[in-house]
Amino acid sequence: MAKSSSPGFRCSECGWETAKWVGRCGECQAWGSVAEAAAAPAGRTAASPVTRPAVPIAQVSVEDSRFRTSGVPELDRVLGGGLVPGAAILLAGEPGVGKSTLLLEVAAQTARYQRRTLYVTGEESASQVRLRADRTGGVHDELYLAAETDLGAVLTHIEQVRPTLLVVDSIQTIGASGIDGVPGGVTQVKEVAAALVRVAKTRNITTVIVGHVTKDGSIAGPRVLEHVVDVVLHFEGDRESRFRMVRAMKNRFGPVDEVGCFDLGADGITAVTDPTGLFVESHHAQVPGTCVAVTMEGRRPLLAEVQALVTHSSAERPRRTTSGLDSSRIAMVMAVLQQHCGVHLHSKDVFASTVGGARIVEPASDLAVAVALTSASRGVPAPRGVVAMGEIGLSGELRRVRDLPLRLAEAARLGFQLAVVPTEPGRPPARSPESWTVDGMRVLDVSDVHSALRLLQLVTAEHGKPRSVEGL
Repeated sequence: MAKSSSPGFRCSECGWETAKWVGRCGECQAWGSVAEAAAAPAGRTAASPVTRPAVPIAQVSVEDSRFRTSGVPELDRVLGGGLVPGAAILLAGEPGVGKSTLLLEVAAQTARYQRRTLYVTGEESASQVRLRADRTGGVHDELYLAAETDLGAVLTHIEQVRPTLLVVDSIQTIGASGIDGVPGGVTQVKEVAAALVRVAKTRNITTVIVGHVTKDGSIAGPRVLEHVVDVVLHFEGDRESRFRMVRAMKNRFGPVDEVGCFDLGADGITAVTDPTGLFVESHHAQVPGTCVAVTMEGRRPLLAEVQALVTHSSAERPRRTTSGLDSSRIAMVMAVLQQHCGVHLHSKDVFASTVGGARIVEPASDLAVAVALTSASRGVPAPRGVVAMGEIGLSGELRRVRDLPLRLAEAARLGFQLAVVPTEPGRPPARSPESWTVDGMRVLDVSDVHSALRLLQLVTAEHGKPRSVEGL
């Protein structure tokens, strides 16, 4: 007779399996989380009655799955139009970023539309949530609140309240009785998520689940959690800034390249429909060392100001300090400036940052960084009202950037007068300040970074002293 195979051992934190017991998980490096796994029951699944017969797809009604507004326009933008009945949404973010505040606002706005809402909290008491609701103006008769950590009790509340929107904060605090493991473990999270998704689909309830994140920013718990839900949202933000962003990582009902902008304040969270003003400083006079870049967050163009300071260094190794920018790209831009534009920064202390806590990682901001560094090094300000966009190659050429018409339209809408962009295929590079216009904004096509700096009159053709900027 064949010998039955051993069930092996499984990590209760991440689900990693091994043939023999070890003290430390080989996947998540957790100590004492590996235990013997139960053997899977042998058997064959028999056919069972169906809940409803299969029908042609053209006969399936979509009236019950129309988008409903969440009351928060920026969140509707990320979701693709609003909340879908029966959808399971996972919202993840770091502690203190504002997940509970945002979802309490969504629950209150949904209740104001006379749609019953159930907010289940497992991390706070009911009185604590009520205090936050008083502060943010989220008290409404159609908003029901329950403080539970047992899955069975949560399902009972759903039966009694019969909401159209369910918020569970958070899934790591809800435990299922009769299931091995502690709340937040792999087995428990799988069971709780499966039960909540099953209720959402069968009762057509929009369910929003809050999830924790690990140290590296990924969603805590088993990877299957992201597969069983319909939408995965990441709530991002810096603790030193009030600016917050919601980004869709998975969306079965809309695009995954949209972002929503929010302002987290003492009186709650508010949508920011035009966040450009947070990242662009208003200068009363021309200041050396500044340039505005146009970046893309999803499909939304955002303008961010890049600032640079170049000073003489007495140290053997000059300082290179960045804030909000990629230090490796700053080093590359500095090398290109020295090699191809005659801007010598090897013996200078260089400081580069963004305004308002913006983080720019897109290569399309290379040209704005180069303009700011050159302007700071020469002590000559760039022309007033100029934006620069373009990726810089190691040979000094400028490469195309995506969604250039959207970037130019946004810069023109905000009143900028001059834009420097890479040359488009089929269009000759500009050899004079005269070029084409977009909504009254003049656009200069350039093929390399030296031509861009020369047209902005920050360097000359001989890498000499820059001329006056009176002409622009």
